[in-house]
Amino acid sequence: MKFRKKVDKVLGTSLAIIMGVMVINVLWQVFTRFVMGAPSSFTDELARYLMIWVGVLGAAYISGKRMHVAIDLLPSRLNKEGQTKLKTFVNWVIIIFCLAAFVIGGLRLVYITFTLRQSSPALQIPLAVVYSVIPVSGILIIYYKLSDIINKEL
Repeated sequence: MKFRKKVDKVLGTSLAIIMGVMVINVLWQVFTRFVMGAPSSFTDELARYLMIWVGVLGAAYISGKRMHVAIDLLPSRLNKEGQTKLKTFVNWVIIIFCLAAFVIGGLRLVYITFTLRQSSPALQIPLAVVYSVIPVSGILIIYYKLSDIINKEL
């Protein structure tokens, strides 16, 4: 559990930093557009990529905190043992989905964009860097769900 708390701390701090950079970036965009009359060329693209990172990493963070949206109609009708089995099953479905879509699919996307040497128009950074958040987030979600199953924190 100590390692999970460290992962939570690093992920939470990273999300706060990304949000702070995004706020400063958008404020700079507004300033350059309305005060200086010439909007900055990179701020729109940077804000878009930061929003993607916040969304995808935020999903992993919320998954780790078990604060994600859930429909509890079926679990509320089951006894304690049935609820535990259902939650374990749901966690395994999440693990399989994250492995297939986030990790494997995300790594394929990163590999393709890296191989094709695609870069962003304004920032000129490799899109593989932008897309790398997808497999990282998938690995984090899988870690959190496996930790929940192993530690019986369902």
